[in-house]
Amino acid sequence: MKYMLLIYSPENAWIPEEWKQCVEVSMQICEEMAAKGQLISAAPLHPVATASTVRVREGKRFITAGPFAETTEQLGGYYLIDVENLDEAISISSRLPPALKGTVEIRPLFKLDGLPAEKHTAESSNTETSLKKFMFLCYDDEEAWRNAGEQAHHAAMHEAVALTRRLDAVSQYISASPLHPVATATSIRVRNGQRIVTDGPFAETSEVMGGYYLILAKDQSDAVEIAAEHSGARAGAVEVRQIFDLTSLQQNE
Repeated sequence: MKYMLLIYSPENAWIPEEWKQCVEVSMQICEEMAAKGQLISAAPLHPVATASTVRVREGKRFITAGPFAETTEQLGGYYLIDVENLDEAISISSRLPPALKGTVEIRPLFKLDGLPAEKHTAESSNTETSLKKFMFLCYDDEEAWRNAGEQAHHAAMHEAVALTRRLDAVSQYISASPLHPVATATSIRVRNGQRIVTDGPFAETSEVMGGYYLILAKDQSDAVEIAAEHSGARAGAVEVRQIFDLTSLQQNE
């Protein structure tokens, strides 16, 4: 079963040395998972101050600086894993350093037919171009989609798949997937050595993260232009965040 681990914590909770240690421990856990065939992809994101949020209403684009939601704990990174069941995902999440100061939200991935083959194994070998990696966090209102009806939802998903194929045709696609409804979420925190597991998402909001894209783009502006083509931007919002390149940390080890 494939899961996405969404890593939430207050950005000001980590001094530089703590953040470096957090990344180093997380990378060790990634190496362990990779050896077991459990790791698909993982990376921190650039700070929320660098985010852009894209909405499209009546054919007009509305682009705002900053994240989709102003919350104390912000999404700072992600893991994509493939494990036997939720219990394994919970066990891994509770070992991650951010669980000590923030929250790890576990969301199962929804299998969507028609997506191009994932390019995770090639994402770090894009040395022939100056393209950068970006993540699209796709937020929408689940109740609004239920009210719109199954046909409208399927049409939007078909558009989303078409966008992935256009990106794949120009070698800018890495991965994408919708997530199962937020009711399936599990949140993990570790406090005073005790693991706290709760049903439900990190935050109770009307618009929730319904899927993600990992893409390659020239810069933030280029990524924003692509995000505006996503069908979800018309009904919800797409937050654009650059992936943090860990190459420098790995080289210094």
